Amino acid sequence: MTDTQFPRLKHGSDAWCAARDSMVEIIKGWAADGRTDYYGTLSESLRDAGFSVPPRGTLMSSLLEAACRVEADRGVPVMLTAIVVNKQHQRPSEQFEVLAKTAPFQRGDEPGWSWEAERDRVFAHYR
Repeated sequence: MTDTQFPRLKHGSDAWCAARDSMVEIIKGWAADGRTDYYGTLSESLRDAGFSVPPRGTLMSSLLEAACRVEADRGVPVMLTAIVVNKQHQRPSEQFEVLAKTAPFQRGDEPGWSWEAERDRVFAHYR
């Protein structure tokens, strides 16, 4: 399939929300398995689900942020995307740590907080 066969993912559109929800389900599956995985793997899984989301760039970043926020709105006490990591560095992107400092999360500045601690909280929550 070519990218023109995928729905246009304009922020807030029905297709964008469907891609976000698909992303949430994919990452929750990884969490239930107790594993981190890569932005590239997430991109491929979303493509398999019918959405073209490159592994790098603003679309991936905005969907990851939205995935965290939608789960927070559902009362989930963890930042789901802590388990999506960069293949080279084996940790989330800098945007994840910036997000951790914003409402409703506001824990990126807490003493002792780290993405690894958040990752472990995600695993514990979804298992």
